[in-house]
Parts: sequence; C-alpha cells; structure tokens
Amino acid sequence: MHVLVVHNRYASAQPSGENKVVDQEAELLRAAGHRVEVFERRSDDIGAMSLPAKAALPLLVPWNPAVRKELAARLRADRPDVVHVHNVFPLLSPAVLAACADAGVPAVATLHNYTQVCPPGTLQRDGRPCTECVGATPLPAVRHGCYRGSRAATVPLAVSLSVNRRRWWSGVERFLCISAAQRDVLVRAGMPPGRLAVKHNFVPEPGVRREGPGEHLLYLGRLAEAKGVRLLMAAWDELAAAGGVGVPLVIAGTGPLEQEVTAWAAGRDDVRYGGLYDARECRSAVARSVAVVAPSTWMEAFGLVVVEAMAAGVPTVAAGHGAFVELVGDGETGLLHRPGDSASLASCLRRITADPARNQEMGRAGRLRYEKGFSPEVGLERLLDEYRAAIAGRSGGGEVPPPVGEQGTGPRRDTPPRAGWGQ
Repeated sequence: MHVLVVHNRYASAQPSGENKVVDQEAELLRAAGHRVEVFERRSDDIGAMSLPAKAALPLLVPWNPAVRKELAARLRADRPDVVHVHNVFPLLSPAVLAACADAGVPAVATLHNYTQVCPPGTLQRDGRPCTECVGATPLPAVRHGCYRGSRAATVPLAVSLSVNRRRWWSGVERFLCISAAQRDVLVRAGMPPGRLAVKHNFVPEPGVRREGPGEHLLYLGRLAEAKGVRLLMAAWDELAAAGGVGVPLVIAGTGPLEQEVTAWAAGRDDVRYGGLYDARECRSAVARSVAVVAPSTWMEAFGLVVVEAMAAGVPTVAAGHGAFVELVGDGETGLLHRPGDSASLASCLRRITADPARNQEMGRAGRLRYEKGFSPEVGLERLLDEYRAAIAGRSGGGEVPPPVGEQGTGPRRDTPPRAGWGQ
C-alpha cells in the first residue's frame, strides 16, 4: 500500500506524544513492506520566518492556498492509495482536504485531541472541564481566550473550526478516534458516527520490563496545568506531611511549569526532577517504576504513557475521566483517582505503593492487556483495515450534518465527568 502522511510537527523543544505516534506508525508500515511518504511542515520553522510572514500566519490558519496547490500537485504526480492526515495547525490548514479532493485521493484523519469541536482542543477552561463550544459556535472560546490565554490567538482557531466544519465532515472518509471516550464526545457534537472509528494508538515493544518492585513513582510528560502537575505536587506534599510512601517521586519532562517544578523539587530527598528524557531514558525510567502517574485535569483523548507503562509491566495511577477510564482497569491494571482531587490522588499513590505483591499482579495484568490491544501487530492490523475501508468507500457516513443552529447544542459546560474511579 502507498500512504502519504500529512502532519504539522509540533515544536521539538517540548515532548509531543502526537509526533511520536506519527513517527511510530510510519515506521510500522514501512517495516511491514508498505510505501510511506511524508508531506509535512514544522512549527520549529516559524522562528526563522520574516516578521511579515509571522504577521500573516494567523490569516493562513483557517486556509492556506499555497499548501493546497503544492499538495494537490504532489498527489496527482505520485498517486498514493490513501492520505493519512494528522495535525494541520498552524502551517498546513484544512486546505489539505481540498487538495485530496482535487486529486481524487481518499483521506483518513486521526483525531489526536478535540480540535474538531473545541478551538484549543482540550475541553477545559480555567482548570475545569468545559464543553461550552461542543455542538455550538466557538464564540465562548474567543470570549474567554481559551488558546494560550489570548483572544487574538484563539480567533484563527475558532474561525477555522467554523468555516471548515463541513469540509472536515465531507472531505474525510474515515476519522480515527484514539479512544471510545473521545468518539462519544464527537458523536454528541454532531459528527457523522459512521465515519468515526475507534483505533487506539499502539506502543512498540520497549525492550525492557520491570524486574522486582520498582524504585520510584514516575510522572513522565509535559509540565503543564492540564496534565495535573500542580495537582500531583499538592498530593505529594500531603503524603510527605504524613510520612511519605517509602519511594521518591521522579518527574521528567519540560513545559510552562518547569521553573515551578524545579523550585518545588529543590533540596528535597523525596523528589527528583530529571528534565527532558530521551527515548532510552524514558523506557528505563518506566521499567524502574513502582507506578506511573497520569493525573491530567483535562479529559485526555488517549494517554500514551499509560500504555507505555503496560508494555513494561508497570501499573498506573490515573485520573478517572476521559480515555483513562477505558485504558486503566481500576484495581486490575492500576488505580483511578477522582479528577482534580489531591486527596484522592494521594490515597491512590499510598495504596499503589503499600502492597508490592498486588502491585506486581497489576503490572502483569497490564502487560497482558497491552499484548491483546496495544501491540504493534494489533496496531498494524487495525490501521490497514481503516485504510482499506477508506479506499473502498465503505465509510457509511451518511449525510453531512446540518450547519450549527440546526442541530442540538451538545452537552452543557457543567456536564459531569464519567464516574467509576476509585477513592
């Protein structure tokens, strides 16, 4: 099969699970004998742009005509079987879909977040779940400056969502949701359910698994509010005040809260901040963990670090909402805490470290779950199935949904998160 991958790479200065997924899928396909090429832009290149080009960039976020022309010419010249679209912000734009239509090549799109229904893609505002724009116009996002705390920065995303809604829904043969939780939100927003398939991300064999009880608890990811970093610090302080849990907390990653984390960890024996780890260091750190901690306050669409822990035979403590509810078997492969509740998180961290035998049972159960649902073999089979469905035109998507204003407004902002988490 001949596949063209379309992706706007996120900045290399901060870890990107999405970049990792794109690269791993391309490598998986090539290893299986398929021809994979890439049409990409890099956010790293923005820094080298001239001032006029930078000033014009927001105007191209909703629609970049030069990208449409360039991609259409390439598709006509090389005729791939399918185009696989990932991120198009900020340098590609949904014009890539018009290029696919121009050349008559079917498009598949992986939805890594919620940008189809929420301008910043997080379904969160002011540290709380928010679905005010889901199924409605994105004006609330502009009013609140939901992207980077800026109304001006949010406008291009809101405009793109509004003017390109129909193009996405009619121009993509198969949408690949990375969790059932994500698909549920998108269906409620009015996206065509027949085109929304659930295809979990896979994780390569790590090459190393946990031996023994583990040495530390591990947070591995972006140091940002939405990832629950402040929540984790508060829970750890509660545990430390009560005598600790007998193992240190290791935090690895970088992001906007790096200085705050560095200052918090300084001079402590029970916390170690390791900075940004490379791939080998990440695999080693996970395999030496008592548990991996994923306390996100936003409803994660997937949770790559959870599956990486499973692959290494390590349990997870995660927030009980979003995709984590389907990834983590509460009491079986890990523990779920009440989202945003530091006391609940502290309790789960205490429980996961208190019983080494039960902890190792959870790790073994997680490894079996990985082999059955998240291994490269499973990932390849499901990916190729979706490509074949798109090529054959078997989407079953039905009619394009009516414009906003002729459909329901979707869930309210105060829609409660899913229940089912542990104490």
